[in-house]
Amino acid sequence: MTRFGVYVHIPFCASKCDYCAFATWTDRGHLVDRYVWALRTEIAGAVADAMPVADTVFVGGGTPTLLPGADLAAIVRAIPVADDAEITVECNPDDVTVDLLRTYRDAGVNRVSLGVQSMSTHVLSSLGRTHDQRNVDRAVSAIRTAGIPTFNLDLIYGAAGESVDDWHHTVTTLLALEPPHVSAYGLTVEAGTPLASQPDRHPDDDDQADKYELVDDLLTAAGLDNYEVSNWARPGHESRHNRLYWNQDDYRGFGCAAHSHRAGRRWWNLRTPDRYIEAIARGDTVEASSETLDADTRRFERLELALRTRDGVPADAFSADTLELLEGMVRAHPNEPDRVVLTRAGRLIANDIATRLR
Repeated sequence: MTRFGVYVHIPFCASKCDYCAFATWTDRGHLVDRYVWALRTEIAGAVADAMPVADTVFVGGGTPTLLPGADLAAIVRAIPVADDAEITVECNPDDVTVDLLRTYRDAGVNRVSLGVQSMSTHVLSSLGRTHDQRNVDRAVSAIRTAGIPTFNLDLIYGAAGESVDDWHHTVTTLLALEPPHVSAYGLTVEAGTPLASQPDRHPDDDDQADKYELVDDLLTAAGLDNYEVSNWARPGHESRHNRLYWNQDDYRGFGCAAHSHRAGRRWWNLRTPDRYIEAIARGDTVEASSETLDADTRRFERLELALRTRDGVPADAFSADTLELLEGMVRAHPNEPDRVVLTRAGRLIANDIATRLR
C-alpha cells in the first residue's frame, strides 16, 4: 500500500555537535518567528495545491523543542493527516516537560524520538551533548505522564573514549526505562565537520562491530526485534515514517534543506533559513535543485533499502555465485523462501553486500 509522508525541518540548535553535518545553526535564534511564518506559508501553499493527506509526519532538525510549543503545535495542525497518522517530534532531553508534551499531544503528536545518544557523562561530553542520564529519565517519565503513546530512544556508539563497558552501561540503563523502540547508529565521520579534522577521535570499525553485536544481543533479549539494521522495536511500535522512506513512497519536505520525493523525482529546498525565509517572503520557489531517477536507479535503491530490513530482497536480486559467496552473510527469509535477509554478520557489512545486488 502506497503511503504519503511529511517531513518538517527545524534548523535551530543551542549548540552544534562536532559530528553533525545536518543543516542546523546555533546563531539564528532571532529568525524563529519568521521561520515559523515561512513554514506555515509553505505548508499552506502545498495544501492549496492538493497535497495528499499525510499518513506520517516527522518533525526533525536541528532541535524542534527550541520552538515555542504553541508554534510547533500550529505547524503540525496545518498539515492534513489521516485519522490514524503517525506524528513524531524529535526532542532534546534538556527541553522536555510534561506541559510541552501535552501541547504536542493536543495537536495530534503521538510519537516522540528522544536524542539520548549515551548514558555515560564523559561520552556525552565527547559527543558535544549537554544532557545527562537524569534528564533522560525525566524526559521518559514526562512522555508517559503526558500520554504520548509511543517513543524512540536514539543512541550513537563509537565515540572517542567510549569503552565496551560504557556502551553496556548505556544500553542496560536505557532498557531499564522499557522503551518500545530504540535506534542505534555507529558514529560516522562526515566531511566538513570538526570531527573530520581530528583523526585521533575517529571511530574504530572493530570496536563498532563489537558494540553493534552487544546492543543487538541486549535489545533482542529484552523483546525488541531488529527490523532494520539500526532499528529495534517491540511489535507494533516500528517507525511507520522510516518504513515510508525505505519503501520509496512519496513524501514532502518543508523548511530549509528539506527533501521531497514524488514518483522518482527528488528535490530539496534552499539550505539556509535566511534564504528560505526571503524566498517565501518574495513568493519565489524555495526549491534549490532536483534530480529524476531512471528506472534502473530506482530499482537498485529499492533493493538496497529493502536489504537492510527484515523483509529482505528477492533471492534473484543476487546471482547464484554471489549467494554462494555470501554464505553466512545472508539466509533464507523465515516465511518467504524466495527471499533472503541479512544475518547479523551481514548487517555489519550491509553497505558492502548491497554493492553485489544486480
